[in-house]
Amino acid sequence: MASAWEQLVRYDSGHVWHPYGPMPARTQPLPVSSARGVRLRQPDGEDLIDGMSSWWAAIHGYRHPELDTAIQEQLGEMAHVMFGGLTHEPGIRLAQRLIEMTPAGLEHVFFADSGSVSVEVAIKLSLQYWQARGRGGKTRLLALRGGYHGDTFGAMSVCDPVGGMHSMFAGVLPKHLFADRPPAGFETPLQPQYLAHLEELVAGHADELAAVIVEPVVQGAGGMHFYNPGYLRVLRELCDEHGVLLILDEIATGFGRSGALFAAEHAGISPDLMCVGKALTGGYLSLAAALCTSEVAAVVSAGEAGGLMHGPTFMANPLACAVALASTDLIQRGGWRRGVPRIEGVLRAQLEPARELPSVADVRVLGAIGVIELHQPVDVPAATVVATRRGVWLRPFRNLVYTMPPYVSTDADVRQIADAAVAVAVAAG
Repeated sequence: MASAWEQLVRYDSGHVWHPYGPMPARTQPLPVSSARGVRLRQPDGEDLIDGMSSWWAAIHGYRHPELDTAIQEQLGEMAHVMFGGLTHEPGIRLAQRLIEMTPAGLEHVFFADSGSVSVEVAIKLSLQYWQARGRGGKTRLLALRGGYHGDTFGAMSVCDPVGGMHSMFAGVLPKHLFADRPPAGFETPLQPQYLAHLEELVAGHADELAAVIVEPVVQGAGGMHFYNPGYLRVLRELCDEHGVLLILDEIATGFGRSGALFAAEHAGISPDLMCVGKALTGGYLSLAAALCTSEVAAVVSAGEAGGLMHGPTFMANPLACAVALASTDLIQRGGWRRGVPRIEGVLRAQLEPARELPSVADVRVLGAIGVIELHQPVDVPAATVVATRRGVWLRPFRNLVYTMPPYVSTDADVRQIADAAVAVAVAAG
């Protein structure tokens, strides 16, 4: 007779959608009964080290006592209250915290349900800004090929239109403008030809461009592509020169992942709008935010609409704001400034041998991000078996075997994660 867990997983496979998967599922998901530290406990009692930080969000690990306490204490006051016409202390204090932490000039915070929704809000703000300024023809955005900004329609429209996962919707998405992917390499010198390409696009389309939107330094789900921060400085200059807003999508890179608190710091710039999410709550609850400058807020608020036309039901949920305050408390104490470089060093040492494998096209590491790029697409079910046999949870995609470990991972944890990633690459070919 099937166990209770086996029955649940079988039902799951036949009835419950999982990300980017078919129905019914072709492969059964792995059940998790609990999690603590950096380990996921399976019903059979076996543990897996989480090499993904639950899609880059659980930076402090699981069941962190301070995060648990923050939610429990807030639950004793209220779990939720609408943000329309009402306010509360966790939301106000979190907004203050984000304004203090993020690059200079970002003075206003709009809380959203998820990273994708924060991108929608940033796009809306940029469009309403130009409408309010009497420049209603500025309705297009410039994005980068290889980029990924989320799965809602506005966000999909600025993802890579050809190589991205949303190409099937091309006929119904707004038509935006795309620059080539920046040349690869965090330390690769700036290429004059690419700089000219950016200038040509921004200058040549300034009359119709509302904003430029990019993932700073690291293009995440579009290919774990690292590029020189100098290109961000050039984009900032071009946007200023030609009257275009700059949106930085820091949903994946924010809160220390790239080795800087925010990836914009690698370039020493401030955007007009910034999106944050994922690690904001330490992976506990869904919460994101779009921040903007005082100029953007003032112009939008003085426009015909009288304000930003967006209002999520669970905007600034008190539980999420409370745990985000606790998570950002941990960030502000600075432990990540030791943890991330330490993880980076271990990943560099442990992943480098994979470069010699015939299946491997590239190995790259930046901050707490390690990537093995293969010549061919990864067989995800087979890779899962290889990794889990080594006690590690990885979730490759396309031709990438990558890891973003929690910042609290020990050196031994990171070595085990990296060894599993290398084993996947070996098995691939």
